[in-house]
Amino acid sequence: MPHDEMRLDIAARRLSLDPRSPAFYHDPSVAYARILAESPVVFWEELGVWCFFAHDDVHRLLRDRRFGREILHVATREQLGWPEPPVHTRDFDAIDAHSLLEREPPVHTRLRALINRAFVSRRVEALRPGIEALAHALVDAFPDEPFDVLAAYATPIPVRVIARLLGVPEAMAPALLDWSHRMVAMYGVRRTRAVEEDANAAAADFARFIRETVAARRRAPGDDLLSVLIAAEEQGDRLSEDELVSTAILLLNAGHEATVHALGNAVHALLTHGVDMVSVVDDDAAMTRVVEEVLRVAPPLHLFKRYTLQDTEERGILLRKGEQVALILGATGHDPHVNACPARFDITRVAPAHTSFGAGLHYCVGAPLARLELRVALQVLFRRFPKLVLAEAPVVMDSWHFHGRERLVVRTA
Repeated sequence: MPHDEMRLDIAARRLSLDPRSPAFYHDPSVAYARILAESPVVFWEELGVWCFFAHDDVHRLLRDRRFGREILHVATREQLGWPEPPVHTRDFDAIDAHSLLEREPPVHTRLRALINRAFVSRRVEALRPGIEALAHALVDAFPDEPFDVLAAYATPIPVRVIARLLGVPEAMAPALLDWSHRMVAMYGVRRTRAVEEDANAAAADFARFIRETVAARRRAPGDDLLSVLIAAEEQGDRLSEDELVSTAILLLNAGHEATVHALGNAVHALLTHGVDMVSVVDDDAAMTRVVEEVLRVAPPLHLFKRYTLQDTEERGILLRKGEQVALILGATGHDPHVNACPARFDITRVAPAHTSFGAGLHYCVGAPLARLELRVALQVLFRRFPKLVLAEAPVVMDSWHFHGRERLVVRTA
């Protein structure tokens, strides 16, 4: 990116960089390389928080119990002067309040133990035939002329898989995608009052649908995760209905939003780097390396924040209780201290270091499923169309911390 768009004061450890700059969000790795080389811990002025870019720092702080996703005590929040949540986001906040992603132990421990039942290795692996069949059916419907592989392939696979897992009708996929996109906008840098009101309306509709689905599952349980969670709730004080609704929405949102971008980023990386997929597509070990390399180079999620839970010092920085820090997940795979020649896209790289799924107690519960979906989707796509090529320049989303493309037009020969 042009040097005049990023100002890095090494002595003061301050960074000025507009995350809405197209030069940045089109390819953040260029800025990451400079920051990692010159000052991997900086106060990012536009974000207003201290940011950690180096792999070892991010990996360690994700596990450090001095930092967490919530300030637990109401008295502490009042002492810090935190305002009450606004009325116009109360439906969104009600879901967030019970989300596994936002909670800390002991609530997090209880919720995680329930959700883990859906993601044990044997249950995830049992989804492989269904994912393969879905991928082939989508490929069968590809048009002869150039088409957007995100809309035709990368988007429907994860949303239908997670809907099946939860027991939500696949016919609801368009509505689920709409609600999810509008809610996820709350976490981006473009958040405005209009975005908040729209996300709140989506959250209200989403919650209403899940409650109706829960009521139907109570009457007629099935062999799905939602039925498992309902059964756990009915066994005692383990899962409230509000927690059940929030968990279902989190899994539907996280279970497809990041995977869509991960798959789109993977296809883009493989095509732009001219990888000969014919030589690796039938080799499981090689496909594992492909998946990990694309997650290292172009992860879908680039930012995760933590609250400082006590006055502390980290890398010479005094952090006060309640202050936020940002962990730049997207930068860690580009750290030359853990990955040699990180600018080189290398599918022979063995076990590249990255934090695309986080670490510690908030490590992505759906990571095994995401990896399986990526591997199967890429294998089916490139077996069927080994000469797939880009048909036009991709349209990158105006979003840095959720990194992906709005359109990725390809042709099959």
